[in-house]
Amino acid sequence: MAQNSTIYEDEVDFATLALQDSEFAKILKSNGQLDFSNPESVQQLTKSLLKRDFKLKLSLPPDRLCPPVPNRLNYIIWIQNLLDTTSDSYNDKYDPEREVLGLDIGTGASAIYPLLGCSQRPQWRFAGTDIDDKSLQFARQNVLENELQSRIKLLKTQPSDPLLPLDKMGFENIDFSMCNPPFYESKADMLTSAAAKQRPPFTASTGSENEMVTTGGEVAFVSRMIDESLILKDRVQWYTSMLGKFSSVGVIVQKLKENSIDNYAVTEFVQGTKTRRWAVGWSFDDLRPLMSVARGVSSLQKSLLPFPSEYYIPSKDDHVNVGLRVNETMSQLPLKWQWRGTITTGIGFSSKAVWSRAARRHVTKVESESMEEDEMALGFKIRVEQLPGGQPGSRTMIRWLKGHDSVLFESFCGMIKRKIEEAKN
Repeated sequence: MAQNSTIYEDEVDFATLALQDSEFAKILKSNGQLDFSNPESVQQLTKSLLKRDFKLKLSLPPDRLCPPVPNRLNYIIWIQNLLDTTSDSYNDKYDPEREVLGLDIGTGASAIYPLLGCSQRPQWRFAGTDIDDKSLQFARQNVLENELQSRIKLLKTQPSDPLLPLDKMGFENIDFSMCNPPFYESKADMLTSAAAKQRPPFTASTGSENEMVTTGGEVAFVSRMIDESLILKDRVQWYTSMLGKFSSVGVIVQKLKENSIDNYAVTEFVQGTKTRRWAVGWSFDDLRPLMSVARGVSSLQKSLLPFPSEYYIPSKDDHVNVGLRVNETMSQLPLKWQWRGTITTGIGFSSKAVWSRAARRHVTKVESESMEEDEMALGFKIRVEQLPGGQPGSRTMIRWLKGHDSVLFESFCGMIKRKIEEAKN
């Protein structure tokens, strides 16, 4: 299943960290608090967490963004979950053998996303870009310090270059792109937000202007990424970006919908009581992520959330009987179907709505079995489970694995629901 937990579920315990790291102990105040208004203290917190939890070393200049580790880790974990639940193994689990190449747009002086990603997953590699010479100088130093130069490549770009310079970097395809774009539309916007105490805690005071401000703010920046993705299409499996303002989420989703991008994901990163961030991802591929990964913003209006990729059917009947009924139904249809009775789970692929009367007349079992999975319009997993705690009855989950057509998936779920309910009567 997708990995949702993070080691920073609770607030960081400063007293414990001070005992574990002497450099952190030096900057902790006598009352056990950290002075967040002091950039050196904030930097040391980041360095100490990276050292203790990921065995990573970090050097940072005082005039560039100091990334908060828990928040950055949340983003990396979400991307891991996106990739794990949209792999062609269809098992929604981490595949340690899968080689992954990601692009970090605007990697910053820390290069924290490539460092964290590589430290967590041995088969991950990264490209990182930045327009700022000083940031790149420190980023290169951090890559070398952690002996990751064989897995992380950095490229200086110009403001006029594509945000996703795949051709310039010599990549035909990559697995994901990530970005933490500048929040603010102008320096005045940044100062107004800071005055209203809406600036990002800890980091705004140390960020350079090109890290904090971009014309049109983050919406314009991510819109530019969407425009580039419409040309690159499936050369990137998942395009993603973090967002600093909740209001940006709906605007970006609307732009995706306007461009007929139906496979997208939204999430919210909540870190303790201090920081809230959001992220959006989109794909031209037809592999559908789990709902827990794709529909992670509870406050977003329902019409803007991605179509649910899971459908549940309760039954008073035993899970073994329901499983037999499901397998019998599926085995009679002209589609690809594999059933494992021991775990009452099956995976199937269909070229079209072969369960409708009209389609049944035209599609033969042999035809459908000769088609490749990637040619199929619908991929699904059906799992029948006994209700927990000794309750009578069962629950059938239909997981949408593959496809762009939500109406086809709904039609399939409706057919299975009718078959299960017929069995009860």
